[in-house]
Amino acid sequence: MSMPYIEQIPLSEADGLLKKQFDDAIGRAGRVWNIVHVMSLNPTAMEASMGLYRALMFTPSPLSRVQREMLAVVTSKATNCFY
Repeated sequence: MSMPYIEQIPLSEADGLLKKQFDDAIGRAGRVWNIVHVMSLNPTAMEASMGLYRALMFTPSPLSRVQREMLAVVTSKATNCFY
């Protein structure tokens, strides 16, 4: 199976908002995961996406954090998303 190519800005070339988003990602996870890096051409969208992720995963909810992570994994598997 071949993967589609999506242009990405290398970490070493990031500046401004994109550099901040990359630095934040490294601070959270120790690296920039592909699911984040693929948004590098639009750092404003990346910032909004990460805000949505934080709201879904870390704000008060009837679901535990483990349940939310499990839903993400099951959804990824069901849709053949291999990130």
